[in-house]
Amino acid sequence: MAYILVLYYSRYGAVKEMAQHIARGIETCGFEARIRTVPPISPVSEAVADAIPETGAPYVTLEDVEHCSGLILGSPTRFGNMAAPLKYFLDTTISLWLQGALINKPAAVFSSSSSLHGGQETTLLSMMLPLLHHGMIMVGLPYSESDLVTTKTGGTPYGPTHVAGADNQLPVAEEEKRLCFALGKRVAELASKL
Repeated sequence: MAYILVLYYSRYGAVKEMAQHIARGIETCGFEARIRTVPPISPVSEAVADAIPETGAPYVTLEDVEHCSGLILGSPTRFGNMAAPLKYFLDTTISLWLQGALINKPAAVFSSSSSLHGGQETTLLSMMLPLLHHGMIMVGLPYSESDLVTTKTGGTPYGPTHVAGADNQLPVAEEEKRLCFALGKRVAELASKL
């Protein structure tokens, strides 16, 4: 079965929850939503994570990325950029770039930050850069998604976002959930056309 890969890193759980709402949108279009994560990284280069996480989504493999029909990346905001564990994994995809394995596949991004102006849009843009280098077709959210106009929390045309609050305890808002669902559905619809 064809699948869309939803690949994320989540520290406090909001990005993980967003990935699940995106997956629901994907699955309305007849695709499998394959949810994967990346292990945390350590400043000690010899540190090795267990091959399988104790809980949550399995760790991504290059094969997961190579054979996907579309890719949606999610990360918390770190100083206006994607989190290091996700960037670390993306840096290992050079073999896929050399093969052109992702050319003309749809791709999208999503993020969470503690504040509305915490660098959400620059984080989304930072995740787009390696996807563009891979030759992927970037997918955003059109303003026909009315939540983009009315949201008091997260949400951008670059992709869904979440405002987690200073203590990372704010739940994913209903409009944020709807925008996640809409993005998953849109990527899946485009993947079926491509």
